[in-house]
Amino acid sequence: MKKALFLVMCLLISAFGISASAAEKPADFVEGDGKSYELMVSTQLADSNPYCQGFYALAKRVDERTGGKMTVKVFPSAQLGSDEDVIEQAIQGVNVAVVTDAGRMANYVKDMGIVGMAYFADNYDEIMKVQQTAFWKECVKKLAEENGIRVLSFNWFDGARHFLTNKPVRKPEDLNGVRIRTPGAPAWSRSVAALGATPVTMGWNDVYTAVQQKAIDGCEAQHSASYGLRVYEILKYINKTAHFQLLNGLIVGESWFSTLPEPYRDLLVEEFEKQGKITAAEVIEKSDVFESMMVKEGMEVVEVDLAAFKKAAEAAYEELGFAEQRKAIYKEIGKE
Repeated sequence: MKKALFLVMCLLISAFGISASAAEKPADFVEGDGKSYELMVSTQLADSNPYCQGFYALAKRVDERTGGKMTVKVFPSAQLGSDEDVIEQAIQGVNVAVVTDAGRMANYVKDMGIVGMAYFADNYDEIMKVQQTAFWKECVKKLAEENGIRVLSFNWFDGARHFLTNKPVRKPEDLNGVRIRTPGAPAWSRSVAALGATPVTMGWNDVYTAVQQKAIDGCEAQHSASYGLRVYEILKYINKTAHFQLLNGLIVGESWFSTLPEPYRDLLVEEFEKQGKITAAEVIEKSDVFESMMVKEGMEVVEVDLAAFKKAAEAAYEELGFAEQRKAIYKEIGKE
């Protein structure tokens, strides 16, 4: 009798333990293969940037949904190196995701560069329409199959970029001889040159010192990054050109991605897509707030001749061979 009672108690304890364990798991729990995996997220942006805050929120959800078996760690302010260096590390199989843009990805699939061209799109919704096109899907496929780069998501929006200088800029001619920091990808640098400035390639975190040392005369950036770098301490004018609508993506190396259990691969794509939408909405909402804070710190906003800048940008499309491609994409998304 005692033996039977003991067995019943053991069964009850065991059943309770299983039930309790199941109760602890969230409804959207993702089962892997029992192994632990880690993904580092690298960005040049400061920790206070909305992107980084989004990564922390994403990391928490991934941890909860896998019971700690998949962890995401965030490395802001270029702690892991320049974007270009970390992208190469990802391709070589390092477990790192990199915040990147279409301009940089054009180094691998040239046609993607068009999305990073000046005045290609007027807003976030327009760029999202482009991502539904056969053109964009083919570019993403080529990144993976021909270049070893897996796109987790490409819907992280960081707002419009403007020229920041120590003299007012109202028309393209005002940028003649002005050395402006911009990323080195052709879509960016040739666009900036077409708009009248002299493009200078350097890391974003080097801008502050470079302006102080007069190595450059200014930069072009979105408000969240400008405020994060405290450019209001070294530059006076926000020239509202809105020449780039900054769309970013998160990429990892295909070789590392393929080592993950399929449920974890799906999980990362799902969570990065989800957080990209959330963060984009926050960035759009906060853009005017960042601008007002920089104005409060002493910067002045300059309204520009937008038509003149858009006309000047055309030269870069012709130079890089994107004019006809732009027409085809506009037709596909219904833009006149």
